[in-house]
Amino acid sequence: MNMNLEQLRSFAEVARTGHFTRAAERLHLAQPSLSRQIAALETELGIELFHRTRGHVALTAAGERLLPLARRMLADADTARSEMAELAGLRGGRVRLGATPTLCTSLVVDVLAEFRARHPGVDIEILERGSRSLIAALVDGALDLALIVTSVSSGAARAVLEREPILSERLVVVSAAAEEDPFASSGPGPGDGSAERPAVGLQELALVPQVLFPESYDLRVAVDAAFRAEGLTPVVAVEGAEMDAALRFAERGIGVAVVPAMVAIDRPALRASPLADPALTRIISVARRSDTTHTHASAAMHALIREIADRLAEPGSGTAQLVTRVRDR
Repeated sequence: MNMNLEQLRSFAEVARTGHFTRAAERLHLAQPSLSRQIAALETELGIELFHRTRGHVALTAAGERLLPLARRMLADADTARSEMAELAGLRGGRVRLGATPTLCTSLVVDVLAEFRARHPGVDIEILERGSRSLIAALVDGALDLALIVTSVSSGAARAVLEREPILSERLVVVSAAAEEDPFASSGPGPGDGSAERPAVGLQELALVPQVLFPESYDLRVAVDAAFRAEGLTPVVAVEGAEMDAALRFAERGIGVAVVPAMVAIDRPALRASPLADPALTRIISVARRSDTTHTHASAAMHALIREIADRLAEPGSGTAQLVTRVRDR
């Protein structure tokens, strides 16, 4: 067969965008060139891969079958290219890291800063998505590693992924440091660390207007479940805010927000109080495909993630009361 990687890359991009023009722009190709590649691939395979309608294309049944295979072949080709470059003695390579938005603003910042200092020649690609999307990207071979905060639930994912829990992180309630503490008339002043503040119970929390995340957030799902288990209905100030917006809303006193502890660190405009319910923690894990070999770059990244997790949980680190190391879980 004369099928080549350029044809597969064009096919995968058209499938992703659902549009020939947008796919051509993203691949920096003229649209006629991309169309010829798709036509040549269909001729080679002897079957149509797309249903073509005005202004939109959709995968045929054959296209649906080919897409995960094409993504895997492209990912394997990229891995081979990276491995050969490293074996040739180049001070380079690439690592593709996925992480949830909350981890991108906390743990990942430390990881990337140190990784760049140690390995300046290695290219880093970041995919910021929810845990379920990151798991799907790992299964498709689009990532080397992912930092996730949910379990690998589907049977297909469990069959090809390995998950290493590294940190258990508390959840905290953040409110405007410049305003009166909605949970206490006295106690530590604005800006004090959450570890020194009195814990907030769910009954107290339910009475205070809250900024809620979208229902697709794992964090929202966990907090909603905790309220339901106690028979509580929280007061809602704003619903559907993404993390950055929720933090800004809390800073302005629009409402309080329940966030992971590390997100609230080094934010002087916020007051953070821990939740009293010990079950309201989240487990941060590193996930990767179990059927592929680490590149040198991804192995170095994986080792550094473990190292920084140890550092964050180390007694006296300033974050040790907010996160604890998870081993052999």
